[in-house]
Amino acid sequence: MKLSKIYLLLTVCLSALLTGCQVIESIFKAGVWAGVLMVAVIIGVLIFILRMFMGRKQ
Repeated sequence: MKLSKIYLLLTVCLSALLTGCQVIESIFKAGVWAGVLMVAVIIGVLIFILRMFMGRKQ
């Protein structure tokens, strides 16, 4: 009887840990895409500024 309680506790703990890993994986994936988006925006702004200054010289 005690052995089945230990297995139940172990199963509950492992399922909670695996769900936590999925949540962390989702957070990191979102972070990567947010970083990619920020880099793209920064590059776009830099290109816009450079074109503005290049246009004045001509």
